[in-house]
Amino acid sequence: MPYIEIGSSAYRRTLLSMLLGSLVTFAILYSPQTLIGAFAEQFNVSPSTASFVISFSTMMLAVSMLFVSVFSNAWGRKGVMSVSLFVTSVLAIISSFSNSFHLLLALRLLEGVSLAGFPAIAMTYLNEEISPRSIGRVMGVYVGGTAIGGFVGRVFVSALTDLFSWHVALLVLGIFSLLCSICFWLYLPKSQHFQPAGISFKHAINGFKNGLANKKLLILYLIGFLLLGVYVTLFNYLGYPLSQSPYYLSQTVIGFLFIFQLIGSWSSFLFGKLADKHSRAGLIGIGIALTLIGALLTLYGSLVFMIAGLILFAFGFFAGHTVASSWVGRIAPASSKAYASSLYLLFYYTGSSLIGWSGGFFLASFHWSGVIAFICVLLVLTVLLVIQLRSEPASQTSIGMEK
Repeated sequence: MPYIEIGSSAYRRTLLSMLLGSLVTFAILYSPQTLIGAFAEQFNVSPSTASFVISFSTMMLAVSMLFVSVFSNAWGRKGVMSVSLFVTSVLAIISSFSNSFHLLLALRLLEGVSLAGFPAIAMTYLNEEISPRSIGRVMGVYVGGTAIGGFVGRVFVSALTDLFSWHVALLVLGIFSLLCSICFWLYLPKSQHFQPAGISFKHAINGFKNGLANKKLLILYLIGFLLLGVYVTLFNYLGYPLSQSPYYLSQTVIGFLFIFQLIGSWSSFLFGKLADKHSRAGLIGIGIALTLIGALLTLYGSLVFMIAGLILFAFGFFAGHTVASSWVGRIAPASSKAYASSLYLLFYYTGSSLIGWSGGFFLASFHWSGVIAFICVLLVLTVLLVIQLRSEPASQTSIGMEK
């Protein structure tokens, strides 16, 4: 069967569907991020404890993706993604009625499990169905969609929380997500290159072993771990300095500052195209450098510097993640693509959970400057990994494809 080519009707339907899926997944996943301060105050918990509303979901998402990749090989890509989005939307609606912090955490944990079905399979679906010569560009669109989803969720919830309450905000977001999930199921083209297989945990274990045995893939997993970790750390606790002196911004204004994450969407498109033509390691290095500069700019007391820092930070993060995630699909052999993608996302979201949670201790002990120092140390470690990545020889499956 032919691959989906740029310009075709199937290509446009795929992009729209992936945008809708990303919108649902990442709006629900990160929508409580701007509410961490509100949860800490309402439920009388510390900032690091309040951040569990994000960490619980991302950790369960990371672990669950390992199992989802096994079942998707038997049940099909589109079906698993559609069920994931539908169930997640329903859980989001239910969570809006939470009246205790423990209940909210329990529902967020379940959301993490249900969320796994989309990101774990989306990368595999795209690598299977899209023409190999265009995968970098399409992966850029997919990653850009994650930025749009995160932005919509944060702004949506922030504004509605100021106007009504966070309960109303999560309810409206859940209903909106449910409608998007139905459209996803209607528009996404059926898989043409999917080869169904039985549910074999032995085969899965071998697939994961192969994904971990490739040193170049392992370095990319670690890069993803650190990149999302620092990204979530900054935005988890951004509301604290912005709501205090000298800014004193409202919840709605803080939420709208996440509009600068949309710069990350453009960054994903741009670096996705560049990755098909230029050195991937070099492009990741550029992304990390921009992320580091952006983090440092937020230390200045001016709101202008804070905004400039957020723009550079988001631009650099999405650039690095786009190139790294698309590189995984090109390095991994065809029989292991689903497992390699799942491993990348396992490391990626584990970084979000562990590093994002750890950042709360630096905020409590050293305030915002402590958070930025923590982020900068991790970004320096990421640079060292990129240097190691450049020194690794191209794998046999990607000779002639990597630069």
